[in-house]
Amino acid sequence: MAPIRVALIGLSASAKTSWAAAAHLPYLLSPRGLARFQIVALCNSSSDAARAAISAFSLPSETRAYGSPSDLAADADVDLVVCCTRVDVHHETIRPSLAAGKMVYSEWPLAQDVEHVSDLAQLAREKGVRTLVGVQGRVAPLVRRLKGLLEEGRIGKVLSVEVRAAGGTNDREILPASLEYFTQRAVGGNVFTIGFGHLWDQIQFVHGDAVAVHSRLQLQFPIAKLRDPSTNAIVKTVKSDVPDLVVVTSPLAAPSEADPSTLLVCFRRGQPAFDDPPLVWTVTGETGEIRLTSPAGTTLHAFSHTDAARLEVRDFNNDTLERVDWKWEAWQEDLPLVARSVGALYEAFADGDGQGRYPTFEDALKRHEQLEGMLTAWSA
Repeated sequence: MAPIRVALIGLSASAKTSWAAAAHLPYLLSPRGLARFQIVALCNSSSDAARAAISAFSLPSETRAYGSPSDLAADADVDLVVCCTRVDVHHETIRPSLAAGKMVYSEWPLAQDVEHVSDLAQLAREKGVRTLVGVQGRVAPLVRRLKGLLEEGRIGKVLSVEVRAAGGTNDREILPASLEYFTQRAVGGNVFTIGFGHLWDQIQFVHGDAVAVHSRLQLQFPIAKLRDPSTNAIVKTVKSDVPDLVVVTSPLAAPSEADPSTLLVCFRRGQPAFDDPPLVWTVTGETGEIRLTSPAGTTLHAFSHTDAARLEVRDFNNDTLERVDWKWEAWQEDLPLVARSVGALYEAFADGDGQGRYPTFEDALKRHEQLEGMLTAWSA
């Protein structure tokens, strides 16, 4: 089968953040990636910027350079458009390609609000094109292993799920100056939609959708200090309108079930105040309990097997404690950590099986509706 021809939007030689370069390129340029995908075009703020990126990342000289999404959308030799820009320009950046009938892979969040997300999902539906959204935690081996343990019935019927997490940013009060937009809810990319949003998706991927969400949001540290990473000096203070504490409860079953399991999630921005792991995910069942702990907080897709991230199973019947092994696949170990789960998303997409193997724009719409519902309730 011929490789899927890819155009990257947002691979910039001068970008303040380098997710496209750090997380996408390593797989796409690996022997495994090259067998299934071929980068044929870049689109940046100008064609000159795209050409500069082609040179900076040593892409083939025949890679085409575009300065507008509409020009890219008109390229009949592009099959898949991959968007790695800031979230508030996702909609305007990828809509022309959807309208042209191209497949699209967009980073998470899909857009800045439900209105724009719904428009993209509806257009993809109308055009009948395949889509992919970057909630790569779903394919992280630790998350998959946890889901597998539950499907194997290791602890019997699940009675409750409790997740306590800290993260989203390295500090509860300080941000890099380049992430000032994290304090502006209207932009759509922040600690709530990204830090909590990724975790929220992983929880429901493992346990099923929360069916009756009750949430309590709070902004505990409204003043954010912006730091220049080159000098470590605080250069500015700004007021945030983004919640930094999220508490959610919900049943995890169809409303018709007489005694559904209970979900409790508590997420707070920044570093833990004590020596507790940044993430403790506990699942209690009728015959045992599973605990996932991670020193990387909610970034379950970006740490190695040698890290302290661990899965443990307590058997109530014989009071034994077992540490459960998990690992990356051999081909993933050749990639940087942040590229491994992104590579797994590309692999699943190339396989072409949409039966829940990879997240789509429809999945993204469901999550966005949940998140916006929590924000609306908080603001009311």
